[in-house]
Formats: sequence, C-alpha cells, structure tokens
Amino acid sequence: MNLEFILNLAFTVIGGVGMFLLGMKSLSEGLQAVAGNRLRKLIGMATNNRFMATGAGMLVTCIIQSSSVTTVMTVGFVNAGLMTLQQAIGVIMGANIGTTLTGWILAINIGKYGLPILGVAALMFVFSKREKMRYTAMTVMGIGMVFFGLELMKNGFAPIRDVPEYLAWFQRFSADTYFGVLKCALVGCIVTMVVQSSSATLGITMGLAASGVIGFETAAALVLGENVGTTLTAYIASLGTTANGKRAAYAHILFNISGAVWITAIFPIYIGGVRAFVGHDPNTMAIVNGVETYPFVMTSIAAVHTGFSVFNTIFFLPFTQIFARVLTRLVPEKPQRETAKHTKLDMRMLESPTMGITQSRREITYMGKRDRDMFTMLKAVLSNPETDRELIKNLFKKEETLDGMQMEITTFLTKMLAGQLPPTLAEEAQKQIRLADEFETVSDYVTMQLKLYLRIINAGIAVPDIMREELLSLHDAVFEFFNLVDRAYREKNTAIIKNAYAQGEDITNMVRELRGKHLARLAEITVDPLISTTYPDMLAGYRRTKEHIVNIAEVMVGKAGYAGKIAE
Repeated sequence: MNLEFILNLAFTVIGGVGMFLLGMKSLSEGLQAVAGNRLRKLIGMATNNRFMATGAGMLVTCIIQSSSVTTVMTVGFVNAGLMTLQQAIGVIMGANIGTTLTGWILAINIGKYGLPILGVAALMFVFSKREKMRYTAMTVMGIGMVFFGLELMKNGFAPIRDVPEYLAWFQRFSADTYFGVLKCALVGCIVTMVVQSSSATLGITMGLAASGVIGFETAAALVLGENVGTTLTAYIASLGTTANGKRAAYAHILFNISGAVWITAIFPIYIGGVRAFVGHDPNTMAIVNGVETYPFVMTSIAAVHTGFSVFNTIFFLPFTQIFARVLTRLVPEKPQRETAKHTKLDMRMLESPTMGITQSRREITYMGKRDRDMFTMLKAVLSNPETDRELIKNLFKKEETLDGMQMEITTFLTKMLAGQLPPTLAEEAQKQIRLADEFETVSDYVTMQLKLYLRIINAGIAVPDIMREELLSLHDAVFEFFNLVDRAYREKNTAIIKNAYAQGEDITNMVRELRGKHLARLAEITVDPLISTTYPDMLAGYRRTKEHIVNIAEVMVGKAGYAGKIAE
C-alpha cells in the first residue's frame, strides 16, 4: 500500500512537472515565432538609459515567458559586443520582473480547463495551414499544458494531507524562524538548480501550497530560494565567454542573491506587506464541492515573487553604473588564449533563433564591408606602378578573414536549421547561408585579380598605361555595382535591385568592348605574351565578380522576384 501510494504520487507529480515544462517550452517558442519582429525592436530599446533597458528586458521576458532565455541572450549579446554591461544589467533586472508574470498566470487557477484548452489548440495546430495560426495555436497549446500540468501536480500532492508521516516530513520545512526561512530558501535554490526552471519550481511550490501540504510562509521562503537557483543558468551561459559576458552573468547572480539576503532579513515584515496587499490571509481554507482549497494562497505566492523582483530593481536601479564598475573590478580582463574567431556569433543565441538570425545578418553585413575594403585596396594596388607589399599582404589577410567568417556563419546557421524553426526563419537562415557564400566568393575574385596582376609585376613587366586605365575604369564599374547591391542588403531596400540589373548588363557590355579593343591592339602593336594572356583573364574575372553580385541580388528578393524587377 505504501509503495503503491509512493508510485502514484511520483507518477502524477513527475507527469505534471513534465507537462508543465513542455508547456512552458511550447509557449516560449510559439510566442517567439509570432512576435519575432517585435522582439528585435524591443531588444533595440535597450539603450544606456537604465529605465529603457529595464523596460526592454521586462517586455521581452513577458513575451517569451522565460527569464533564463532572456538572460542567456543578454550574456550572448554582451559577449558579442552588441550590448554594453550597463545595458545588460538593466535588461537582466527587467527580465526578473517579466518572469513573475508566470506566477500571476498560474494564480488564475483555471487548471481544470487546461486539458480542453490543450485539446482545442492541438486540433488548430494540426489542421491549420497558415504559419502564423499554427504558432498561435502552439502558444495556446503551451498555456493549456501549463495549466494542466499544474492541475496534475496539485492532484498528485493532495493525498499527502491524508498520510501523517509524509505530511510531517514536509512540515519539517517550516519558515517560522529565521533559520527556517534560510533552510526553505536553500531547498528552493537546490531544486531550481536541478530542474533548471524557476517557473517549474514555482508551479511545484504553488501546487504544494494549494493542496495544503505546506503553508504560505514556507512557500514564500521557497520562492526566494528559487530566484537564487535560477541564476545557475546564467552562470553556465557565461562559461567560455569574454570578461564582459561573465560580468553580465554575475550581475544576475549578485542581483538575485542580494535580494534574497535582504528580504530574508526582514521576512516577517515582507510577508506582512504581502498579506496587506492581497487583503486576505493566504492560509485561509475553504470547502468547495467537498474539497479543501486555499483560494488566496496562489495569488499571495505570485505577489511574493513579483515583490521580490520589483523591490530589488527599485533598490538597484539608481546604482547600475556603480554596479557595472564593481563588476568590472571583480572580473578583470584576462589575456585570451583561444582559437582566433572571425565573427561575434554566439551559440547561446540558438536559444532564441529570432535573435540569432539578427546576429548572423549583422555578420553578413560585416562581410560586405570587408569586401568593400578589399575593392578599395585592390584599386590602390592597380593605380600605383610602385608595388605596396604591405597593402598586398593586408588584402590577402582580409580574404582569409572572410573565409573564416563564411565558415562560422554557415556552421551557426546550420545548427540553427537543425532545430525547430518557423518556416519564415528557416527560409531566412537558408538565404543567409547562400549570401555568406556569395560575399566570400566576391572576395575570392578580388584576390584572384590581385594574383593575376602580381603575375605581371613579379615578372618585371610594366603594364601599359592604356590597359591600366581600362582596368581601373572596369574596376570602378564593378565596385559601384557591388556598392549598390550591398547597400540594398544593408538597408533592406530591394527596390534598388531594379537599377542594379541595368548596371550589371553595362558591365558585361564593357567587358566585351575592352576585350575587343585588346584584340585590336594585338594586331597593331607588340604586346608582351604574359600581358596578352593575363589581361583577358582579368577582364573575365571582373565579369565573374559581377555575376556573383547578381547572385546576391537574386537571393535578396528570390529569383522570381528578381525577374520581376527586370521586367520593370
């Protein structure tokens, strides 16, 4: 009988926790897919203004319903240099407030409707053809699983009240003294570290309190510990990051630990404030349909959770600059002994594909900038009869950097595509893989032109002025064409592509014209054989460069879309 009771308890609670966690995952992924563009804009709000940064962190976390994801993203952004430490501190404080929305959702206490919500949403998800509807259904399905999982946990814990020995074991964790509060907080911290979800442990705590297994004070102390336990995720995310990435993670840890310390020190006063806010005694029991319930305890626990983050933020917000300076001293810069990395891509961003795709796009725009630099450097070499060996060396180094960038971007996006992505994000990732390849190929052709030119120079042969002028005019035309298409990508202005097609055709005609002039010269004057063969190769190289620039334009709008631009 004892074994059967334990098994039933374990199976029901484990099933409830699993359903709850799966629901939170579906809710987070669905919301990220539906609100992807809004997330980008909200992250952009994270300026050095502490209030804006806090608001951005709060709103993003309210949308994706996971402070862990927001915190990991923030550590990744700081590590990549996309966000300052002061901005990150504000975002982290806001994320702590945003995640408390979960408690209020659970406090609605509509667990009995969780299963029908889940069922209806699942049918919508299976039979809907529209992408946005499917991900909206996934979000609702997640909400249904969260409520149903909480209901399973409550039902699983309820029989404990009828078994004195089990009830007595739980009552050993009582927050009736200062050390009792610390003991409960420690339990909440450890369980959250194991489960790796403060939302799940909050659900377990609410389930125990709603079933009458533990009192409100004990539940409140557990919540304080859960806030500390969730910082382990940030610490794990900081492993292998730069000093600034570690500082962002430690900001989260110190913020939550400090809050737990000062609130436990005034625990009776804090709990009294929560009771006054709710307006009812959380431990009040009521009989509904012959079942003992505690109608105010879940709302009170949600208030404890929110109060912790709000008061802690109010306390720390005026001192974000000081906080950042303290962290900078605590975590000094250290010499980096690691494999050279060509991009600032961070695999932690795979936790949020919407943000990851933005980061990879940023790296591709950097590839375009490096291509532009290479065009400028090549022109300087072609223009000057005196060979600048240092400039040539730097140009080759830039090409090697672009090779590394293309490899890292492709690896990052390939790993992203291996996960579950909305079709629009998957399509964008595929486009970016192709774009990274095309930008890298443009750099290959720039260095190929340099190698052909050096073949002549290293042989001690002077390039005739007329040929140098022709090459420079063709170079300028191709560079202008690249600038046009590259600007269209940077500014997301595909209307420019209409003009690009005509410009590309002009380059093709220019190459034909220059080839014809070269052949005519060969019939009139004596030209060194090396120049007579290398010059046409350079003309062909510029034409192929133009073709890859056209490929970039096609990827931007789709081949059919590009054909439409031509028709215009």
